[in-house]
Amino acid sequence: MMKAVHHIAIIAGDYERSKKFYTEVLGMEIVREVYRQERDSYKLDLALDGHYIIELFSFPGAPQRPSRPEAQGLRHLAFAVDDLDREVYRLKQKAVELEEIRIDPYTGKRFTFFADPDGLPLELYEI
Repeated sequence: MMKAVHHIAIIAGDYERSKKFYTEVLGMEIVREVYRQERDSYKLDLALDGHYIIELFSFPGAPQRPSRPEAQGLRHLAFAVDDLDREVYRLKQKAVELEEIRIDPYTGKRFTFFADPDGLPLELYEI
C-alpha cells in the first residue's frame, strides 16, 4: 500500500542555476550531492523542513518539455505555506516574479504561482 509521495525528480536545464534557486531562493537544505561520472550528471537531494522532497538532476542535452499553457503531464508542484503574504514578500526580495494571489473557489484558500529557472510551474498554497 502506498503511504506518501517519496520525492519529486526535476531535470535542470542549467544545474548550477537551479541548485542556487532551490537552495538560496526557496531555502531547501542539501541532503547529498553526487556526481555520476558514467552519466556526466549531478544528482542533488534536497529537503524541505527536514523532509526529503526533491531530486535535482543534470543531464547533458536533455530536451525541453512544454509546460504552458496547460500542457499534458505534470501541471505544477505546490508548496504549503502558513503565511502566503510573508512568503510572497520573501521571494520578491530575491527577484522572483509571482502571479497575483488568487482564492481557491472550493476551499477558500489563497494561492499564487511562480516558475523555477526552467519554467517549471510552482505554487504557494496557504494552509
